[in-house]
Amino acid sequence: MDSLTQIVLGAALSAAIAPAGHRRAALLAGAALGTLPDLDVIPVNLFTADPVERMTWHRSLSHSLLVLPFIAWAIWAWCRERGGRVAQSPKRWFWAMQAALLTHPVLDAFTVYGTQLLWPLPVKPVMWSSVFIIDPLYTVWLLLACVVAWFARERKLAQPALVVGLALSSLYLGGSLWAKSRVEHEAEAALAKLGLEDAPRFSVPMPFNTLLWRVVAMTPDGFVEGERSLVADRGPMQFRAYASDVQAYSQVSGYPAVHRLKWFNHGFMKAEQRDGRLIVTDLRMGAEPDYSFRFAVAERAAESWREIPPQQLQWPWDAARKLPAMWTRIWQEPEIVADAQAPAPTAMRAAAAVPAQSHNGGMR
Repeated sequence: MDSLTQIVLGAALSAAIAPAGHRRAALLAGAALGTLPDLDVIPVNLFTADPVERMTWHRSLSHSLLVLPFIAWAIWAWCRERGGRVAQSPKRWFWAMQAALLTHPVLDAFTVYGTQLLWPLPVKPVMWSSVFIIDPLYTVWLLLACVVAWFARERKLAQPALVVGLALSSLYLGGSLWAKSRVEHEAEAALAKLGLEDAPRFSVPMPFNTLLWRVVAMTPDGFVEGERSLVADRGPMQFRAYASDVQAYSQVSGYPAVHRLKWFNHGFMKAEQRDGRLIVTDLRMGAEPDYSFRFAVAERAAESWREIPPQQLQWPWDAARKLPAMWTRIWQEPEIVADAQAPAPTAMRAAAAVPAQSHNGGMR
């Protein structure tokens, strides 16, 4: 999640647990602890210039539930030895610090990026993907609670405000999981009619809301992509098919950078050739044809590919055009394509049933 959200979540939790007389100090301490795990970008960026390593090492050690409790304990023990507020109420401050620090990676796991909650165990990053990285309707309740608590200080108004803020934000998070389950149910039915009931897939909310969702399912020669509005859509989900250079991808899949990316993003990638280079794209963040993470991993060498140091690419993305279109899509269901639900066991047959809008795609 964005830094502001992590700050106000940590501050609200810490202030709700710490003694009332320490409320302002708890707000500041919780805000600092809530943003601390994301400072891992500093040592990671100093350690390596490799963009794939920078992407995949973020949210690892600093976000591990097997590491953070000990960090919180060390900070608490140091503060207690120095005396002051923590020494006056050590038990409540212990749990305030633990809560502020540990909820950071848990909240991050609700996004699609990938959070390594059990680092250093060799398990894939968690991506529950029920909220976008910035969601004002989650953050606003926590922000209001922190503002009230700051000015109310030890007065009785502060504690109920914090509890209500935490409760409303948690209910919104729970609602996002309910919304995701509805979208997944509709996607499952539509994909089954395309012969893709067993295809690896993911769903993720579109920016800043949980009303409009994007679903991607992988196919042997690409992927299909569709949207679902919980407000407007009543008919079956429709999917567009895209192809990927799976042959080229198979030739570079053993490269360390590509192998690392596949582990990190659960294989939700596409490959394409541009200007003599092979580009692999993370399909989870963005929408066809605009994505946040693209990497050049190889260049053409005669009839094969030659590995190159990964290079992160930035391609134009017209947000001024995309965001209004997304807002309109929330409230309007597109026209149903008559043969959109015809069985199509591969991406190419799906393309025949649901016309593709691009030649870009993904691979399993």
